[in-house]
Amino acid sequence: MPVIAGPVVPVSVVSGRCRRISGQSYPQPVIYPQIVVLLWCRHIGGRHICGMAAAKDTRTDKQRNTAAVLAVLGDPLLRGEVARVAAAAGVDLVEVAMPSSRKAWLSAAAVLLDASAARRCADRGLPRRDRVLVIGCDEPGPADWQAAIAVGAQHVVTLPRQDTDLVAALSVVDEGGGHRGPVVAVVAAKGGAGASVFAAALALSAPGALLVDADPWSGGIDLVLGSEDQPGLRWADLALQGGRLGYGALRDALPRRGEISVLSGGRAGVDITAAALHAVIDAGCRGATLVVCDVPRRSTDAAEAALEAADLVVVVARADVRSCAAAAAAGSWIATCNPNIGVVVRGPAPGGLRAAEVADIVDLPLLASMRPQPGLDEALERGGLRLTRRSPLATAARRVLGVLAQHPVREAA
Repeated sequence: MPVIAGPVVPVSVVSGRCRRISGQSYPQPVIYPQIVVLLWCRHIGGRHICGMAAAKDTRTDKQRNTAAVLAVLGDPLLRGEVARVAAAAGVDLVEVAMPSSRKAWLSAAAVLLDASAARRCADRGLPRRDRVLVIGCDEPGPADWQAAIAVGAQHVVTLPRQDTDLVAALSVVDEGGGHRGPVVAVVAAKGGAGASVFAAALALSAPGALLVDADPWSGGIDLVLGSEDQPGLRWADLALQGGRLGYGALRDALPRRGEISVLSGGRAGVDITAAALHAVIDAGCRGATLVVCDVPRRSTDAAEAALEAADLVVVVARADVRSCAAAAAAGSWIATCNPNIGVVVRGPAPGGLRAAEVADIVDLPLLASMRPQPGLDEALERGGLRLTRRSPLATAARRVLGVLAQHPVREAA
């Protein structure tokens, strides 16, 4: 920061002008949304002089690189309705009188216009683009439809009657830049196989992943991570009645463990509907993040929804005879939902079965094998799963993620 001569007093900004605050001090920041501006004031020759010493952009790289939604709306009532919907969708809204350039028009995540603005944009010859919506508070008339056609709008939306439609449209405008994240479903061959632990290891091995507890009888996967005291929503707190979720809003509402987001069940269990689980998985996919689902062994609508959505289903089995029989049965059930199945075999092997032999017995491709992880049970009791890079769990998780990276991600229906 530059050195400022003379007595300095802190200032605040009111209606764009500086006013003096009693008492002398050093320059202090005035906070605007995501921008910190350092202002200074001093007296020179009896005059009160103000200026800006420095400006610091506090936005994250993701915020800085995320395109905003452009709104060209004349009616204050309509602007208020659109701002409310944009907040619900979790998107940044920039209101302008007119797009400043073709670049501003084309680079926006979406463009919201009233009928008058649509006609002006069409008259300026702005190029056709996707995600242009004409918005109004009244039912559209012939002139509104003509304006929408002229500017190449994809939808005409009436607020507040169609606010849920606008939320759905805005919630997907800039999630992942069109790239869909992959989905992995993890299923235990039998109780105690370690599927929940392996699901957590997969998520921890992929920064930014979304870990979804799809097993209502597991007691909560947050206990595996040691994040049960972290604030945020669990399944019991979500009331999803269909529609689409914005991943940014979902991610911000969930507990975090390091760099991953966790949607966990609770201790008492809660019914998870297929529609709710699908909405969560779809939000993560549109957010271009890895979604890892810990799926129960029994057939439920939610379990089958997770299996059907998965790009890869991982069956975790121990290297013993009973686990082989259980894995074969699980594989037959899973194959009715999704043919993309593989097995992860974990030790110990009391009878000397090798991982390749287990895979042959259950007739599934071998994705990875791992020896027992020293101190795992104690770690789970004393604070949750912790991975080191060379641990058996981390190594097996990286191998599965490597297989997934070579597997094409299915497009949404």
